[in-house]
Amino acid sequence: KQTFLALKQTKKAGDKTHMRLGDAVVRGFTKKMKASGLSTPPTTPTQVSSQPVFTQEAQSSGPSPERSEPTTRSRSLSTPPDTGQRLSLPSAKPPIPSSSPVPSYSTSQQVYGLFEGMLEKLELDDDAAEPESDIYMRFMKSHKCYDIVPTSSKLVVFDTALQVKKAFFALVANGVRAAPLWDTEKQSFVGMLTITDFIIILHRYYKSPMVQIYELEEHKLETWREVYLQATFKPLVNISPDASLFDAVYTLIKNKIHRLPVIDPVTGNALYILTHKRILKFLQLFMCEMPKPAFMKQTLGELGIGTYHDIAFIHPDTPIIKALNIFVERRVSALPVVDDSGKVVDIYSKFDVINLAAEKAYNNLDITVTQALKHRSQYFEGVVKCHKMETMETIVDRIVKAEVHRLVVVDERSSIEGIVSLSDILQALVLSPAGIDAQHC
Repeated sequence: KQTFLALKQTKKAGDKTHMRLGDAVVRGFTKKMKASGLSTPPTTPTQVSSQPVFTQEAQSSGPSPERSEPTTRSRSLSTPPDTGQRLSLPSAKPPIPSSSPVPSYSTSQQVYGLFEGMLEKLELDDDAAEPESDIYMRFMKSHKCYDIVPTSSKLVVFDTALQVKKAFFALVANGVRAAPLWDTEKQSFVGMLTITDFIIILHRYYKSPMVQIYELEEHKLETWREVYLQATFKPLVNISPDASLFDAVYTLIKNKIHRLPVIDPVTGNALYILTHKRILKFLQLFMCEMPKPAFMKQTLGELGIGTYHDIAFIHPDTPIIKALNIFVERRVSALPVVDDSGKVVDIYSKFDVINLAAEKAYNNLDITVTQALKHRSQYFEGVVKCHKMETMETIVDRIVKAEVHRLVVVDERSSIEGIVSLSDILQALVLSPAGIDAQHC
């Protein structure tokens, strides 16, 4: 039951693929969409949401046992949750209004995108001094979280009865950074397992290379949660597929989290995990079709975006255990590696720590960062850098194309000056024009 050596893949109805991985269940689903690529036609910020249009295939496929079941589903105690996606008719459930503190806007001038059905009619106010300054904010308010869910996606779900070590091995085996946790007794999702949990366990319980980490080898996820959440319990932060992307950005930044599960409030099913990177990539796809705000031509230095004081960094000979301590104590997600001359030569991120599990090298954390980075499983093209004199437009393009979570700000000698993260960029593009500073609220 708890063996992860083989994945058995079986096809089931509804274009869903189920793969059992011990107590971890990998669910693949394909969402059926209109030709335009959306389940529902997009709406403008001042427009009432219209009803979704279902394909003929979806309407004539006969009664679905999943769709006809009651709102409160009774699941077998031995069966993990179904993470396949379902669509609910508006007649059964009214659209969820946005709860974000953003006012409505008058309509006088319309801007149309080239991609019908995806890029909204963004309505501008002729009386505004700079009508396009908040256009990215309104774009995000006019799209739902469901719009960003890929057509085909894989979601890994862990039962809380699974052993901690096997859970982290499963993350590595499936190439994911986080997984929702399912409590069979409560019949609900109760939290997320992330690489940060792995780091905290190593930070708390590592003694020396000669002492095995019992808590990692023997504890179950439910035991770890009881120990870790003993002092402060925080409920699972999630979002509805009907909520706006603006709400998703606000929730991510306000709660200082990097992963936001999208959970259907009707069925209780987890559909996808939203990230800063996914949201910014979606926005950047349509930037060229929208008026460009003036701040996109301003530099990082002029805008003051990023962190430039008390930057946490390490050296090539820093022991891994010391780097883990900095991750936990400073609550940062990456540490630039700086040589003796002050030049940035590498970067050690939280994601690199999971390679310790892949290589089963977590029992010796006295090795240096340089030695640990030799175990990188993916091709590493070097540190992605930028300068304070580069424009916001250049920064957004670079971080999206490089598919990284942050840029290291350096001077002309490649000495570290600061860090610009995805949350810094989304705060500037989406929240600041609305007068919201979620990073410090």
